[in-house]
Amino acid sequence: MILPSKHLSQDRALLTVGAYILQKLSQPKTVSALWEELKNKNEATRIVALPLSYDGFVLVLDLLFIIGVVELKEGLLSRKNP
Repeated sequence: MILPSKHLSQDRALLTVGAYILQKLSQPKTVSALWEELKNKNEATRIVALPLSYDGFVLVLDLLFIIGVVELKEGLLSRKNP
């Protein structure tokens, strides 16, 4: 689920979706604004395989938080400074 495998395509893996989300976090955003942007942009471009459920989106955010690349401060999600 985290990495692509024989039964999970590359565009459905959590790390792939996480990389796409990190590109969208050039500025701090609320989680709901990021979800709407991802959902609306993806419907037009189909970069990430849909349907990406909100549950899957939250799993990706959890993974990014656990590995220490994002942080949530004052309701805004942002990239963590190295």
